[in-house]
Amino acid sequence: MIKIQLVDDERNILSALRRLLKPEGWEVHTYDNVEEALGSLQEHEYAAIVSDYRMPTADGVTYLQFAKQRQPDAIRLVLSAYGDRDSMIKAINQAEVHRYLSKPWEDHEVVSAIRSAIDLYQLKKENQRLREENNRQKDMLRAREEELLRLEAENPGITRVQRDADGSVLIGDDD
Repeated sequence: MIKIQLVDDERNILSALRRLLKPEGWEVHTYDNVEEALGSLQEHEYAAIVSDYRMPTADGVTYLQFAKQRQPDAIRLVLSAYGDRDSMIKAINQAEVHRYLSKPWEDHEVVSAIRSAIDLYQLKKENQRLREENNRQKDMLRAREEELLRLEAENPGITRVQRDADGSVLIGDDD
């Protein structure tokens, strides 16, 4: 199941976001405490992490930087009532934030942004899985090639088979 983490010091914001995202069927974890949110990064794998920009104990960019270290594949978003250019640049450059969402928000914009983040997360995971599968297949081919070379060294000509026109193996020397 897709898990989303929401971090905001205002519980009413978290409640509103939880209600907004409930119909999507995602597992939504909400935290009004940055330390608890950090702890949950070790317990759960999140597809998307949405953090408020200004909180009493840490700013959202700092939190998302920690989140990036613990879960580099999670897609990070900032939610803020303060949309100044410098804070957006800081968020993008330091925490590799995917989207910057403003408060108050448009419901469809938040849902769409999180859907987009989840799609990106799933794409990254699928690419990672395919890379790993490709590497396993390369290792298997390398091992087979090494075995063929070993067999050929022990028994010259064993890996070269003569076939007739229909593909049947020819036995014996008909030269």
